[in-house]
Amino acid sequence: MAQRNPAMISLTPRLLVGVLEAVGELSILLSQTLVTLFQGRISVVETLRQMSIIGVNSLPIALLTIGFSGMVLSLHTASQLHNLGGDRFVGGLVAISMAREAAPVLAAVVVAARVGSAIAAEIGSMKVTEQIDALRSLAVSPIYYLVVPRFLASVLMLPVVTVFANVAGVAGGYLVAVYSAGISSAVFLNSAQEMLLWRDLIMGIVKTFVFGAIIALVGCDRGLRTEGGAAGVGRSTTNAVVLAIVLIYVSNYFLAALMFGPTGTSR
Repeated sequence: MAQRNPAMISLTPRLLVGVLEAVGELSILLSQTLVTLFQGRISVVETLRQMSIIGVNSLPIALLTIGFSGMVLSLHTASQLHNLGGDRFVGGLVAISMAREAAPVLAAVVVAARVGSAIAAEIGSMKVTEQIDALRSLAVSPIYYLVVPRFLASVLMLPVVTVFANVAGVAGGYLVAVYSAGISSAVFLNSAQEMLLWRDLIMGIVKTFVFGAIIALVGCDRGLRTEGGAAGVGRSTTNAVVLAIVLIYVSNYFLAALMFGPTGTSR
């Protein structure tokens, strides 16, 4: 009978405890943020500043990344379907894939990598230099001053980034399908128009509200729990990006199953 590795046995409980602790910490931070929001305590100026940082400044890298993702998707599908006589499916396939999955998820990952790390680093630096303690001594809540503006900005701006990302992805797919695979421009556009439903676009955008909340909460939580000076800030930044991306993919599965799976509404 094979013996079980003691190291693996001890690792499993620690991993489970770590996951439960992270979920608990994020749940507490979410509840505190929502309470502050419902009380109407919002720093409008700081929220607008964060909306510019999270949304507007993330647009170029998001459009570039998702535009080339649409080109790769079209590169792999257009040539095969063209050889099989399936030109009329290419535009719809690219448009639906972008609206449902590629644009929302990739936009969230790009923003998590760019903004989530910045949030964790900024708040983590404030934590280790005792600026957050100074805020509390002045009777200023860190939730109100730091978390709520970033939470609101991320939840509101990620859907906007995703809308533009959808356009960039479909445009990239169009360029490859038409000028590389030899598919007619009219056939591609008609296919996208006929197969893509408003529901696909709306459901994809609904996902991004959840992804935006995850990015902001994880970045703020890791930053507020930073310890150990500059090295601790580095660890918090890395943990924020990794945890946010993992939670984005995990939540995307459940959201996709709910919206588009067998139990979701049909086309």
